[in-house]
Amino acid sequence: MFDVQEAVMEAVPVQKGIAVEVHELRKEFRRKDSRKRGEKRGERRSRVALDGVSFTMEKGETVAILGQNGSGKSTLVRLLSTLLLPDGGYARILGHDVVAEHRAVRRVVNRVSVEASFFKKMSAAENLSYAARYYGMTGRETREKIPEILERVGFPPDRRDEPMEALSRGMQQKVALARALLTSPVVLLLDEPTTGLDPRSKLEVQEFVREIRDSHDSTILLCTHDLGEAEALANRVGILDRGRLLVLEPADEIKRRYGAETLEEAFFAATGREFEAEEDEDDDDREVYA
Repeated sequence: MFDVQEAVMEAVPVQKGIAVEVHELRKEFRRKDSRKRGEKRGERRSRVALDGVSFTMEKGETVAILGQNGSGKSTLVRLLSTLLLPDGGYARILGHDVVAEHRAVRRVVNRVSVEASFFKKMSAAENLSYAARYYGMTGRETREKIPEILERVGFPPDRRDEPMEALSRGMQQKVALARALLTSPVVLLLDEPTTGLDPRSKLEVQEFVREIRDSHDSTILLCTHDLGEAEALANRVGILDRGRLLVLEPADEIKRRYGAETLEEAFFAATGREFEAEEDEDDDDREVYA
């Protein structure tokens, strides 16, 4: 039987040191929902979002985690960025435990997500200025870097002073990416970073991610359902299905393992499901946390 943990460790020789360490990470959500037959009033039903996930990432490595909606991708990112508490196992970022040392983790991690939070009444430039001050950037650095980064992610100059609530989801996603890249992050967690972007902006963002990886030696975890994006950007690709990490290897090795010509065929061989078939709701959206 294929042992993903053994394969993961064999595939990553320790050269630069470990940036991300995840061991038997588990997260379960309980939600109060309409009753099914046999359930008592007020009874909470549980769903396992992550089920004993383990892997490591080298410093400077880019790993893509492929999975459909509901596979656990967003839950993984939220746990690593200290936004959720695990129900089992542990995770460390550059040696810092994400629970016990969450402040230290937040200083070295930046996260991009489709549901990123902003001050909705403030403009894109104002939101970025606030983030810059949080990370200790000087006023001069802020004035120089914010226009440059907004331009690089394809954000229109004439919309930089509009409130965030007036922007489309795609525009807000660009601001989320700009905010994450503003401080040249050591560890970058990307949760569907190009969702909602037009094809040109998507390519620009992907190129900028490559530049951050190459010029700043950043460690990047990319969670996506875009097969091409995963294969183009990542050193290794993981397949996450129903909360379990099935494999984590270079894309060519995954295809070879499953006798597949494409990553999509390999995904089907690993999970038994077509990649396009997605569940109704993403990881922990609309959950009521107990």
